[in-house]
Amino acid sequence: MRLRHLPFALPVLALLLAPAAARADLLFVLNSGEASVSVLDPATRQELRRIPVLREPHHLVLTPDGRELVLGDSAGNELIFLDPSTGEVRRRERISNPYHLEYSPDGRWLVIASLRRDQVDIYDAATLALVHRFRPGDMPSHIAFSPDSRRVFVTMQGDRAVVAFDMETRTQLWSAEVGPEPAGIIWHRGKLIIGVMGADYFSVLDPETREVTRGFTLGRGAHTIFPAPDGRSLFATSRVDSRLAEIDPDTLAVRRVWNIPGGPDCITFDPEGRVWMTLRWQGRIAVVDPRDPNAQPQWQTGRVGRSPHGIFFKPRRDGVAGDFTWSMAGVTSGTRPLAAPLAVPPSAARPPVLPGAATPAALR
Repeated sequence: MRLRHLPFALPVLALLLAPAAARADLLFVLNSGEASVSVLDPATRQELRRIPVLREPHHLVLTPDGRELVLGDSAGNELIFLDPSTGEVRRRERISNPYHLEYSPDGRWLVIASLRRDQVDIYDAATLALVHRFRPGDMPSHIAFSPDSRRVFVTMQGDRAVVAFDMETRTQLWSAEVGPEPAGIIWHRGKLIIGVMGADYFSVLDPETREVTRGFTLGRGAHTIFPAPDGRSLFATSRVDSRLAEIDPDTLAVRRVWNIPGGPDCITFDPEGRVWMTLRWQGRIAVVDPRDPNAQPQWQTGRVGRSPHGIFFKPRRDGVAGDFTWSMAGVTSGTRPLAAPLAVPPSAARPPVLPGAATPAALR
């Protein structure tokens, strides 16, 4: 090599000899109004690519082994299986109206609630063979399992109720009224917590006695509730009054409320404990760092497609995926909160506090 070429060759040589850069994390967002999935770099909130689907994706969940991310295209009657580490589409399967979907904690079953076709279907998780179909009533919406996988509970938006099914006998056990248009549901410490979307509160249902009590009030369009990865908080959304709330998991007292325009809907968490959510009415995502004592939210952090719904954070950086609680199979959709808080992973370093234009609002 001639000396006059050396200044140009050195940067190239340094790039070739440098260690490989750590892979960026990924954020998946299901755009219900645009028949697509946005794949974003959460560090920059920039969209890396879009994955087309047939018609209308809503919800998603990890397979029991954690190796595939399953998206339900409800109007397209299709499940799409992605590699969560790359976004590569591995396969597509024809399934009747997969609106909300959940794997049983033991990994044996996949249950699908079909909002438009008024059916609840049980599939063999390994083969996707249809095992049983229930027709329990009007608009099956969201699903939660008991920790032992013996019972599954489905909210019925049109019937103001939660319906319980026995997974072994394939029978409907009971129906309990919980309020108008029940939506999100989780199993939490022996009880069921349900977002009452036609009102402003979350109900608590005892699955043994079927007693229903008022859990907490959040705002009109009370929708979904998710456990934080460390088990120390629950986070709930209201789509109409456009709020995110942090809830005490022991008392169900509302700790803090953020007013975030755009209709917060589904939630996911990153290894630092930040809360990422879809803003259903703005075509955007938002992120909040609840560890900040001022808890300033930052919304409009990135534009995605119309009517974003399901959201999933996939950590890919070195040293995180193995000890990040929400990388565990079957946890991401929020129906199986942890039994007890976990220690904060040592590899999850605290990031800088995110800037924001709004301060937390007191709950009215």
